[in-house]
Amino acid sequence: MRVFCTYFDHHYLPRGLALHQSLQAHCPAFELWVLCLSDQCHETLVRLALPGIKLLTLAELEAFEPRLRAAKLNRSTIEYYFTCSPVLPLCVLERAPAAPEVTYVDGDLLLFHPLDELWEEIGDSSIAITPHRFPPALRESERYGVFNVGWLTFRRDANARACLEWWRDRCLEWCYDRLEEGRFADQKYLDVWPEKFEGVKVIQHPGVNLAPWNLAGHRLEWRDGRVLVDGRPLLVFHFHGLKQITATYFDPQWQRYGVPPDPVLTERIYQPYLKLLTALAGGAGLQAGQVGGNPRVDAKAGPAQQLSPWQRWRARRKIERRARRGEFLRC
Repeated sequence: MRVFCTYFDHHYLPRGLALHQSLQAHCPAFELWVLCLSDQCHETLVRLALPGIKLLTLAELEAFEPRLRAAKLNRSTIEYYFTCSPVLPLCVLERAPAAPEVTYVDGDLLLFHPLDELWEEIGDSSIAITPHRFPPALRESERYGVFNVGWLTFRRDANARACLEWWRDRCLEWCYDRLEEGRFADQKYLDVWPEKFEGVKVIQHPGVNLAPWNLAGHRLEWRDGRVLVDGRPLLVFHFHGLKQITATYFDPQWQRYGVPPDPVLTERIYQPYLKLLTALAGGAGLQAGQVGGNPRVDAKAGPAQQLSPWQRWRARRKIERRARRGEFLRC
């Protein structure tokens, strides 16, 4: 059995449900431990009673690691969530004693294919991490971290535990949403792992953690009923930055990374995902506008501004123009 863990709140629930559904489709035996970041998220998941999901509350995580309570007082909500990242897999390793390894995944990941090639590449490594794989035009972004927190596998061994405990202690000491003295949030700490710890596998499969920031460095094609990335199957896509603009329009944020609209990307990756999110939101009893935000991003946003009728008309026209250029997607 493969054991995964993630965290999200009720706004992000459709994406978490999509992740769960993709695990059901492509991972025959799994547990997905969900740290519920809001009471509504926990209540909804209790009501849905989905197979393979185990629930944790923030109160339970803080009981497991009491220092989180003090950390909550000196950082923002998003920074507190970052601080929870290393604590969650440590907690799951304790609560799932039979698990040979635990994999942390961001809630906006989706599996597109069975993961046999990925598990084969990880092998018996103690730790597995994924590089951002920024294309040359975005290489400067590595100052925020060479590796991405989106997929992290930790084997149940002393080396991986030492890594998790070191990461936990660093995040409890300093975990802020800014660059400072070679640190950034929970992410830049990963830069030193390959040198500091043994058995760290840097995943090279191009179809793992494919994301808007690295799309420009890869070739997509649709062949034999599946998406290929540089000739290999797309295994895991990271829908980072996807924003719901209106009830029907979404911004995939490709423009931010210099990625032009592409039929495979649009029709085989994003549109199916958006339709799935919309269906899952309805099934979970969420409103149309609650298809999802990102707990790693949206906790920083302020309250929405009220627009006048004229401003709404102008905004709608702008959205429609960007949709015609392929920058926004409609579902």
